[in-house]
Amino acid sequence: MARHNMINGVQVPFTPEEETARDAEEQAWADKAPERELEAILNKRKESYPPATDYLDGIVKGDQAQIDKYVSDCLAVKQRHPK
Repeated sequence: MARHNMINGVQVPFTPEEETARDAEEQAWADKAPERELEAILNKRKESYPPATDYLDGIVKGDQAQIDKYVSDCLAVKQRHPK
C-alpha cells in the first residue's frame, strides 16, 4: 500500500526516499517492542509492590510475621506480573 503526504489538502505519494525512511522508522519501532513490553511489566510491578516502609517497620519492631508478609506480598506481585 502506497503511503501519502497531505499537502494543502492534496494527497501526494511518498517519494522513494520517504518510503525508505518510513520503513526504517517502522522497523526501529518494531525492534524496540520487547523493551517497551518489559518496561510496561516493570512499571506494573513497581506500582503493585507494598511500601518498603512496611518491611522496615517489621525489622525495627522485630516482627517476623510482618517481614514474612511483606516478602510474600512482593513474591505475589512477581507472580502476577512475570517478566
